[in-house]
Amino acid sequence: MAKQSLKQGEKVLFGIAIIFGIAAIIGYGVLEGVRHNMDKPMFGAKTHFDLSAEGLRGSEVFRKNRCTSCHRALRNGTNMGLSLDGVGSKRSKEWLMRFLKDPEATYGGKTVDHGYAPKEAAYVSSLAVTDINALAAFISELKAERGSSSAPKPPLGRSEFIDSMVNTFAPEDWKHRFRDIREDDPKNQQTSGENGGN
Repeated sequence: MAKQSLKQGEKVLFGIAIIFGIAAIIGYGVLEGVRHNMDKPMFGAKTHFDLSAEGLRGSEVFRKNRCTSCHRALRNGTNMGLSLDGVGSKRSKEWLMRFLKDPEATYGGKTVDHGYAPKEAAYVSSLAVTDINALAAFISELKAERGSSSAPKPPLGRSEFIDSMVNTFAPEDWKHRFRDIREDDPKNQQTSGENGGN
């Protein structure tokens, strides 16, 4: 059987793929070189914490009960489950206590790992009440800055990107049914007035 050579179009496609591969490797090398030589992190942390005595005890309960095998908190742990950094900006300590005691009733539906046995994290709801309260305090003290992926509100100021996405993809009736929460900020009201109210 004769060996078949590549056609002209196939050679061009392979050449383009090789060029993209080389460009990606070079780009990655340059990015890592720049990142390695920076004085500060390339992306600043958008989450923070100020732990109370109870929150500090809750962080110990969190670690001792191997919660880091599924969750990420204080930038440690795994991403198998929900990252908890910033959750305190979305959920109150009371809500978290109810969730830890009875996850599915609080959440209003089935949960993946928290809930009743044989779920993997079923043991959490059977912890001592003092441990559950401490865990809830710990998680509620993990806060996020506005505009971070774990914050309930977008960043202050207008954003061309957000405005263009809303104008492009949001159904027209959304503008009448929903309120832009950025308009609650006096700074945004002034800016949108200057721009003609995007």
